[in-house]
Amino acid sequence: MHKSHILALDQGTTSSRSIVFDHKGQLRSVAQQEFHQSFPNAGWVEHDAQEIWNTQLETARECMKRAKIGPRDIAAIGITNQRETTVIWERATGRPIAPAIVWQDRRTATVMDKLRAAGVGPRVAQVTGLLLDPYFSASKMAWILDHVPNARTRAAKGELAAGTIDSWLLWKLTGGRAHMTDVTNASRTSLLDLQTLAWSPEMLSTFNVPAEILPKVVSCDSEFGVSDPALFGSEIPIRAMIGDQQSALFAQLCLDTGMAKNTYGTGCFMLMHTGAQPAISKNRLLTTVAWRMQNQAAQYALEGSVFVGGSAVQWLRDGLGIIRKSSDVNKLAESVPDSDGVFVVPAFTGLGAPTWDPRARGCILGLTRGSTAAHIARATLEGIAHQVADVLTAMTNDAGATVGILRVDGGASASDLLMQTQANFLNAPVERPKLIETTAQGAAFMAGIGCGLWKNIDELSKNRIVDRVFTPKISDDQRLSQRSNWKRALARSSEWAQDESKGATS
Repeated sequence: MHKSHILALDQGTTSSRSIVFDHKGQLRSVAQQEFHQSFPNAGWVEHDAQEIWNTQLETARECMKRAKIGPRDIAAIGITNQRETTVIWERATGRPIAPAIVWQDRRTATVMDKLRAAGVGPRVAQVTGLLLDPYFSASKMAWILDHVPNARTRAAKGELAAGTIDSWLLWKLTGGRAHMTDVTNASRTSLLDLQTLAWSPEMLSTFNVPAEILPKVVSCDSEFGVSDPALFGSEIPIRAMIGDQQSALFAQLCLDTGMAKNTYGTGCFMLMHTGAQPAISKNRLLTTVAWRMQNQAAQYALEGSVFVGGSAVQWLRDGLGIIRKSSDVNKLAESVPDSDGVFVVPAFTGLGAPTWDPRARGCILGLTRGSTAAHIARATLEGIAHQVADVLTAMTNDAGATVGILRVDGGASASDLLMQTQANFLNAPVERPKLIETTAQGAAFMAGIGCGLWKNIDELSKNRIVDRVFTPKISDDQRLSQRSNWKRALARSSEWAQDESKGATS
């Protein structure tokens, strides 16, 4: 059993999860903890970075305990994470200087408006592959530096470090010895040049982010250092770091141009592998790094991001209180044959691709006296599927070809009703693997290859097992009617929070 396991740290938006994989790439144990979500102002979303670290460490220890292994049985650690969420901390103490600003946060919408008005949007897209939107990390870093007293002065003195969650976890894991990020997470900041895969001085100037606080950018399977022996009892090599959605693309074996996957997590994220050159979207999708392994060319992808996916189900649970646990949504939604004309647009934190409306807000339309909690539950699942269908439509238009089959994963993909609805709206097959926790699996695969436990991804491909393929079951007329009404509902959510950003920056 010596050195035959990989520990994957999967730090998500609503929970920290750790998974141990064995030498065959199969799941041995898992531990998970939710952590607090903070919404201090309209459109703001914050996390306590120290709580993120504490829950991640506790789940790692618990996961090893459940697998009945120790640190000497682990060949390497792989890290995958919620992307764009931004932390700035003191180098001397490792303490964050402010709450982490989450990827869903909209507080910098006015900053984006000003940059857009200044005409820099096309140049940002050309250099970084990204649009001007509060989603990305650069404006979050600048906001913290501008709103925490003396932060910019301290940054100039070299007292502060900044990064996304991967860098934060690495810093804590190594006891402050390593400040690094991988190309996939770096490509989500609006600061990375997609051609050189290095920080862009032009973008640093555009977003007013000092280079001194940023981590070193490296390949996904680099040697990131070793864990502090005090954490697990002895050192463990850290051999992979990759953003959660790129990790899922890797684990789903979307290795060839044109292959696509969609992850149903807190949000929904669709990536299509586009090869060794960045593909620029004409339909407001993002160009991102898929991965880069040492001594190999970087691989790129097109991405469409839906900000509210599984978190819409959490809203049914925690906000409306119509279900006790998230999985109850399926039984409730299946208790009615359809949504009876009800539409839910879950734009709680704005709309992502391909609409990109940070001021859109959620709405429920089509209510009658006959509408019930079951109709709202079903319409919520349909709202998730409609958003994903919008993204795939834009993506296939960019690619000039249809996706033969959509590979799916993430917690909400366990819902048969949601997956069947997705196939219906896409008019295409949806393939779900037996292991749907592919974000952690991709990081494990990357770490295992990096440390030599496996020779290459081909060695692991035979272990991928398909659970079920969902095929379309509604008529063209039904699908077109549903999609047309969805567009009407979407239009009504647009630009609702017109004055929100004015208060957000005061």
